Amino acid sequence: MREQLENTYDAVAAGTPAELRITVGGTSYIRHFRPAERLILLGCGHIGQALCRYAADLGFSVTAVEKRPSFANHTQMPEAAQILCDEFPTAIQRLNVTENDYVCVITRGHRYDADCLRVLLPGPYPKYLGMIGSRRRVALLLKQLDSEGFEHDKLARIHAPIGVPINALTVKEIAISIVAELIQCRRTGLDRRSRETRLAAEDIDLKLLEFLACEPTPKALLLVYDTSGSTPVKSGAMMAVDKLGRTVGTIGGGCGESAVLTDARRIIGSGLQRSVTVDISVLCPMGITGASWRPSPADGALRERSWTKAGVRSERTGAPKSTP
Repeated sequence: MREQLENTYDAVAAGTPAELRITVGGTSYIRHFRPAERLILLGCGHIGQALCRYAADLGFSVTAVEKRPSFANHTQMPEAAQILCDEFPTAIQRLNVTENDYVCVITRGHRYDADCLRVLLPGPYPKYLGMIGSRRRVALLLKQLDSEGFEHDKLARIHAPIGVPINALTVKEIAISIVAELIQCRRTGLDRRSRETRLAAEDIDLKLLEFLACEPTPKALLLVYDTSGSTPVKSGAMMAVDKLGRTVGTIGGGCGESAVLTDARRIIGSGLQRSVTVDISVLCPMGITGASWRPSPADGALRERSWTKAGVRSERTGAPKSTP
């Protein structure tokens, strides 16, 4: 485990994706750590503004480009990590688009769309490239670019018209259709039939990973590996606690976290692994239905113990109580 944590921390600190594999009750769980992917919006009109908001909420780092100062600003695009007020070709050259980027061409006219594609296509092809427009106008533009000598294969890979076909009409509906296609691209290759379970959270808490990988004191890792109901906590939420009582990260806070954390402190240094099911419906409004923790590698061999829901329900305050 220590080697896994160290490798994960090194990879994430270097800005690359990483994963942590943990086995609970014979099932292997994978906790991915995904650096924020860059989404470049070429156009900051009404669709761009809605798309910026939704994409940022999904963890994309949004860079917005627009020539018009009245649109290229943080008042119109408050969620954008970066805004460039410049001509599209100039801005694209400044951004150094890579194969890991997502690019949406959503300018106010096909003349500007063509300007964008003429700069994008000769360079590294982004992970996602989409262009807005009707089927007829998109076909005309792609035919024009093909006649100009741009590679046919690259033109064929453009998502155009952009977005998943859901018969979207309003600005927000169109933005949602585009976000859906971004998610589809992001999850390409995900095998849901795998025997390994992929945890939902993919965010990065560098301070937590550093604490787990680099701090020498014995500690316990708390991991939410399953949830149900309307809990806002995702599977993959993590936190750690050491013998000094220092904590980093969170598994949702409130009564659920307090109950699990209290008992986690008791197993630090014991070599135990425990799995507990917590029904928060009798404790507080937030539900975490699964949590697992394991000590640091220095704590020795691991054993598993479980608590039942009945035991949790019988204890309305304080730590969960185990049952035979």
